[in-house]
Amino acid sequence: MSEKLTIYDENRNEIGVADRDEVHKNGYWHETFQCWFVDNHDGIDYIYLQKRSNDKKDFPNLFDITAAGHLLATETVADGVREIEEELGVDVDWNHLLSLGVIEDPIETNSFLDREWANVFLYRVKETDQFNLQQEEVAGIVKATFHDFYNLCFDQKKEIRVDGWEINELGERTVINKKVSLKDIVPHRKAYFQQVVKWIVDNK
Repeated sequence: MSEKLTIYDENRNEIGVADRDEVHKNGYWHETFQCWFVDNHDGIDYIYLQKRSNDKKDFPNLFDITAAGHLLATETVADGVREIEEELGVDVDWNHLLSLGVIEDPIETNSFLDREWANVFLYRVKETDQFNLQQEEVAGIVKATFHDFYNLCFDQKKEIRVDGWEINELGERTVINKKVSLKDIVPHRKAYFQQVVKWIVDNK
């Protein structure tokens, strides 16, 4: 059964409800929940990216926001926290999220126009957090130094190193240690990335 999403005009006025496929086909504005994970080790700040599953219809195998998803017509923004546990297996309390703001996040391809009002949050990873990935959605999890990621977003670096792990076809955890560029990341607008990292800097 297709997901039902609340749709909006360009001024964020609610105009109705539509199936998810219809929303993307017609380019209706709709709301999403996005959460970026960060942490600090030995005085160095890190930011986490998920690696999308090879089975994903859109942007398979690319790196993306740590956890994100559509808000259904029946959901509030706070309900979006479910995306974190569903995708990453990390049980996060809503009260432990820091709201960064709402930003336009449109992505256009040859097959759809995904116009999102993204409710963006920040979560500081705890030592007790354990990732248990939803493999049909998420293949792996990596982190980069926040400094490197910030510079990538502002074209001060062409590539950055990410470290982490993924689950292979045999269900085994294998190491990821590689250099990536913006071509390896879901093509959110550069203005989106730049605003998010600015928000993170402001809320360190």
